[in-house]
Amino acid sequence: MYRFLLTRQWVILTVVAIALIPTMIRLGFWQMHRYEERSARNALVSAALDSKPVPVERLTSPGHTVTTEQRYRNVTATGRFAPEREVVVRRRVDDSGEVGFHVLTPFVLTDGRIVLVNRGWIPADGPTQTAFPKIPPPPAGRLTVTGRLMPDETTAASGIKEVKGLPDRQIMLINSEQQARRLGAPVVGGYLALSAPHPKGGSPELIGGTPGMEDSALNYAYAIQWWLFAACVPVGWAVMARREIRDRTQQAARETAEESTPATV
Repeated sequence: MYRFLLTRQWVILTVVAIALIPTMIRLGFWQMHRYEERSARNALVSAALDSKPVPVERLTSPGHTVTTEQRYRNVTATGRFAPEREVVVRRRVDDSGEVGFHVLTPFVLTDGRIVLVNRGWIPADGPTQTAFPKIPPPPAGRLTVTGRLMPDETTAASGIKEVKGLPDRQIMLINSEQQARRLGAPVVGGYLALSAPHPKGGSPELIGGTPGMEDSALNYAYAIQWWLFAACVPVGWAVMARREIRDRTQQAARETAEESTPATV
């Protein structure tokens, strides 16, 4: 009855089924690992976004690389804006996908060091792409600002290419080392994405939303899916084998009936 399992077709089918099961199980564990990684990152981001603001000097300094644990931490800085030295970051989009600029303004701390402050997004409404856009001025005088601490942008991390020969006071990436060379002053590592005070008239538009959150639940669903597929392989193989046995049994019965039926003269 089971001799058909030794046929070439069924041998190949059985080998493929045996190979698929551990492969699907491993894919399920890989997706579960991705789920755990992403969940851990989401928890880290949530904790940073909910953190109590601390002075920026506690977390970063000139030459410092902002770590994953420090990213999105709420920080404060006390000093004054230097709008005469600000630049704009090209090809940045707002929440609706419109292309414009981010406004990067040096903020001089009381000790003379500089924090780069991303004051938000403005539209690219200049007469040409090379013209420096009109930017609402920041608050004047000494004040305290609050924002999220962000790491320096690099091409490797962001995918944004560094373009040479840009118009004056326009950049592609926010990088503290590059800006330190431009400004000729000590610039602390990373930059601050402004959250307070809110700009008058709503411009520049503060960078909102909940950044950095990943869809970890999707990886969990994929893991369960792969394991279900793995469980279905032997079930499917058994169903096909039972169907083959049934078909062969019925065929044998028909052949036996035909042989036992007397010939009609």
